[in-house]
Amino acid sequence: MYHDGNRSLQDLFDSRLIADRLVEVLHRTRFNDEDREFVESRAMFFLATADADGWPDCSYKGGRPGFVRVIAEDTLAFPSYDGNGMFKSLGNVLRNPRVGLLFMDFEKPKRLRVNGVASIDFADPLIDSFVGAQLVVRVKAEHVFPNCPRYIHRMTLEEVSVYAPAPAHEPPVPEWKKMDAFRDYLPRRER
Repeated sequence: MYHDGNRSLQDLFDSRLIADRLVEVLHRTRFNDEDREFVESRAMFFLATADADGWPDCSYKGGRPGFVRVIAEDTLAFPSYDGNGMFKSLGNVLRNPRVGLLFMDFEKPKRLRVNGVASIDFADPLIDSFVGAQLVVRVKAEHVFPNCPRYIHRMTLEEVSVYAPAPAHEPPVPEWKKMDAFRDYLPRRER
C-alpha cells in the first residue's frame, strides 16, 4: 500500500502508526455489501489514469445512479458514453491499465477509493445492458478503502444531467457539437 515516498512523509509527520492501522482496519481487495450499495448509488465518480510515460489525467464520469455496477466481489464495471472524442482516460487505460476511482457522497459526506487494473473488451457482453454505452470498462480492484470525509463540502444534487443516457430517453446534441468550429470535424455518424 505504501512506497518510500509515502513512508518518508509518514515518518516526517509521525503518522506511520496510524497509516498502518488504517490499512489494517479499513483496506480490502474485495467489495463488501456496503461498498456495492454505495458505488451503485452514485451518479458520478472521478477517474484517475496515467499514460505510458506516467503523465496523469483525472476525469469526471457521470451518469444516472446505478451506471457503475459491482459485478463480482473484486470487479466493477462502468460504461463509456459519447464524449468529446479525445479518449484521454480510456486511451490511457489501453497503455497503462492502473486506475484510481473516487466515489463521493456530498450530501452525507462519504467517500470510497478504488485502485485497480482496468480493462476494455470491445465485445464486452455487458455492453447491451448499459444504455448509451460506447464501451464498457471493467476494473479489478486491488485496493478498496473508505477515506475520511471531514473536508467534503456538503452539496446537493439538483438534477441529473439531461445528457445522461437512460431507457426511453434520447440525450440532446450538446451545443458545442453544433458550433461551426467543430461541426465538420465530428465523427461521420454525427455530421
